[in-house]
Amino acid sequence: MTMSAAAGNGRDVSRTTPLRVDAQRNLEHVLRAAREVFGELGYGAPMEDVARRARVGVGTVYRRFPSKDVLVRRIAEEETSRLTDQARAALGQEDEPWSALSRFLRTSVASGAGRLLPPQVLRVSVEDGPGGPRVPQQRPQPGATELRLVPDQPVAVASVPAVAADDAGTSALLEVVGQLVDRARAAGELRADVSVSDVLLVIATAAPSLPDAAQQAAASARLLDILLEGLRSRPA
Repeated sequence: MTMSAAAGNGRDVSRTTPLRVDAQRNLEHVLRAAREVFGELGYGAPMEDVARRARVGVGTVYRRFPSKDVLVRRIAEEETSRLTDQARAALGQEDEPWSALSRFLRTSVASGAGRLLPPQVLRVSVEDGPGGPRVPQQRPQPGATELRLVPDQPVAVASVPAVAADDAGTSALLEVVGQLVDRARAAGELRADVSVSDVLLVIATAAPSLPDAAQQAAASARLLDILLEGLRSRPA
């Protein structure tokens, strides 16, 4: 299949074509580099930066991913799936609701997955429209502003491609994180106004990208401690 043909049908050819050993190795290098580059610079980073980090030619990247949108979608879907697995693990392995939620947050922040969540999952819109303000959330609470998932739309930045994990993957993530939030709230350990959106924003915010790995880990841990204190309910 030629590059133009692959680009025309928009398929991620890395998922459909058996690979030679060297091609498989190049694919793994590209995916690892893409996670690093997009995690550091955001999804607006050019494909040339991914190729440079992977130490391959940009043509090699395009042979596996016929457009940047295809590569971005692959990374976003993988990171959404990884966060979902981490949330399920915390839900299944921790009996205490607050321990389960905090474990999920610490594991997710440490993995850096929050930097690679699709912008549509994190974006908050304060523009009024039918039904009132819109934010990406699922479970309205009594007395709170109605919250719901913002419809899929490209991020309003010209250099950033439209990024959205598949609907099933996004729904699975929101559902399982919703269970963690509901349990912690029902136990009286989570502030009543904290939403699933807030939890996902904590994951994204508490994973800064710093050049020194030790400094980054320390900064993430310190920031997460502060954010967890802000999420926790206080006796009346």
